[in-house]
Amino acid sequence: MDSLWIVVTGIIFAVAFFLLMRRDLIKNVIGIIVLSHAINFLIFTSGGVVRGSSAIIGENETVLEGGTDSLVQALILTAIVIGFGMFAFLIVLVKRYFETYNEPIKEDSNE
Repeated sequence: MDSLWIVVTGIIFAVAFFLLMRRDLIKNVIGIIVLSHAINFLIFTSGGVVRGSSAIIGENETVLEGGTDSLVQALILTAIVIGFGMFAFLIVLVKRYFETYNEPIKEDSNE
């Protein structure tokens, strides 16, 4: 099952880099968003999350057998919040760019 997660993570990274190499601004923004999701997925899979297990910490701050490390989950949650803020900023930036540089051509009234 771990090899499946590795392949899926690689495919998501490939899609993100493909979108980042395009010249279209919207595709670049989507590529950044997909890249942030790919990084979250990489952290998630490298954290050793086991299905059906909970975050159980023992007395000496070690993960008990059969438990999941809660630090990985906290890192991903923080990365999701930061990624959402970055996404909102990029959308506003793209909107401002199109408002500034894609204005309709005004005809001269002196002709």
